[in-house]
Amino acid sequence: MGKLRSIYICQACGRQERKWKGKCPECGEFNTFVEEIIQERFIEKNLGKSNQHAQRFSKIETYQEDRLQTEIEEFDRVLGGGIVKGSLILIGGSPGIGKSTLLLQVAGKLSDLGACILYVAGEESEKQIKMRGERLKLFPENLFLLTETNLESIIEEAYKISPDYIIVDSIQTIFSAKLDSFPGSVSQVREAAVELMMYAKQNEVTIFLIGHVTKEGMIAGPKALEHIVDTVIYFEGDRHHNHRIIRAVKNRFGPTGEIGVFEMTESGLLEVKNPSEIFLQERLSESPGSVVTVCMEGTRPMLVEIQALVTETKLGMSRRMTQGFDYNRATLLLAILEKRLAYAIYREDVFINVAGGLQIDEPSADLAVIIAVVSSFRNAIVPSDTVIFGEVGLAGEIRSVSQAETRVREAQKLGFKRVILPNHNRKGLERLIGTRTIGVRTLEEAISAIF
Repeated sequence: MGKLRSIYICQACGRQERKWKGKCPECGEFNTFVEEIIQERFIEKNLGKSNQHAQRFSKIETYQEDRLQTEIEEFDRVLGGGIVKGSLILIGGSPGIGKSTLLLQVAGKLSDLGACILYVAGEESEKQIKMRGERLKLFPENLFLLTETNLESIIEEAYKISPDYIIVDSIQTIFSAKLDSFPGSVSQVREAAVELMMYAKQNEVTIFLIGHVTKEGMIAGPKALEHIVDTVIYFEGDRHHNHRIIRAVKNRFGPTGEIGVFEMTESGLLEVKNPSEIFLQERLSESPGSVVTVCMEGTRPMLVEIQALVTETKLGMSRRMTQGFDYNRATLLLAILEKRLAYAIYREDVFINVAGGLQIDEPSADLAVIIAVVSSFRNAIVPSDTVIFGEVGLAGEIRSVSQAETRVREAQKLGFKRVILPNHNRKGLERLIGTRTIGVRTLEEAISAIF
């Protein structure tokens, strides 16, 4: 038996200290240290010996991972083509956004395919889950519901049922009797995730974990939680709007950055097969400050509308506000516009919005943002059949972006006749029939070509 000792653990980042501190030196959060009692274990030297030996890289045999299609194409896309047996998948999102609804629909599809699913509910009763399933018109025969928060009891029940899939809703409610800390603490979340990971790998059972998020939108608990699991998926979108976006930020079995688009309805989450049409369907074609751009979300090209509103400030200091676009990046682009083209934006309030609730984080939207601002500032209309993309450098040059042909083909498919793009990306695209591509080298060339 080891000696008991007391330590203080930050509930935001997991940092350990011997004494309580008001502010965490690691993450900077206040009043996050909680006292926990741990047991020191003394390990003899010969207990550290292992039977594992190093293997030559060329002698290691590999095999193709089998994937199961859930018949929910947008969900399969985010996972990299389907569910890999024995994987641990973490899904995070704000309350009420649709995490439990999506996984209940996935459970229904898996049950129809003959799989056995164990749904562990730590926050709801069996009746509540059954009522949601009936509302979604789901009647899975091979779905078992368990309202339990004790980790050891959950694993014991899993060995009895031998399910093919396990859904845990949520990981922050699960606690282990081996630890004295309360549920949701760093130690409990880490212990539960490790035990479930070992069960998943040893028994080749896929486990879905639902995780709470903090006010900053990150998954609550230790950062080690995201390192333990194989795949991390975030739910995005405003719960007051119909559209939901799931994005893979980590995937050991597929590409990261892939997204799936759903629409929340009374009968659950419905797939959106062509998101570009959804994001552009309410666009006003003859409106200053409106520009269409193409962004890459994983391997999928997506057309979105960039909106800008430039108006004279009524206060002593002008305001800048962004939604769906990085604020610091927008400030940088406005500075380039002022310095290189002598636009007096410093006296104007500037508001930038990505229509549809999508979050854009790639630099290919730089040129579209600047053109939208110029369009609103000059009260000039950008032609409705034009798509614009390109990265803008500090000198006002237009830099090339990746997968330009894929972007142009997506614009062509939706009927756009003209594409403004970096001159370097135009090479090889002249052969595309029905779409005129205009290569630009600087901001001056881009504005001249459009207006």
